Amino acid sequence: MPVRTKSEYGSLIIDDSVFASLAGMSAMESYGIVGMAAKNAKDGLFELLKTESLTKGIKVYIRDNLVTVDMYVILEYGIKISVVCKNIIDKVKFNIENFTGLKVDKVNVYVQGIRIDK
Repeated sequence: MPVRTKSEYGSLIIDDSVFASLAGMSAMESYGIVGMAAKNAKDGLFELLKTESLTKGIKVYIRDNLVTVDMYVILEYGIKISVVCKNIIDKVKFNIENFTGLKVDKVNVYVQGIRIDK
């Protein structure tokens, strides 16, 4: 559901996809993240999404002008998961609040897999 605000100069409508794009780009700036994950419904497997499809691994909920973001990610092997997730949460929260002016209630990061490079 898009966010709508009005001022003396007109209306502003921000679509959920804008929040998802901001969250995806912010997360990809974090060291240790490989990309977003999408669940394959028929197999129950997760696949790594291409950069153009970042928003498919992100769900945004807005209630009472508070934003909640659920992110499904794939991380690199050999990194400390808790540190990378904290970094993702901080960047996503900062960028959404900075660019949209809305408060972020929660950023939930769900690690769906680890990629091992050979």
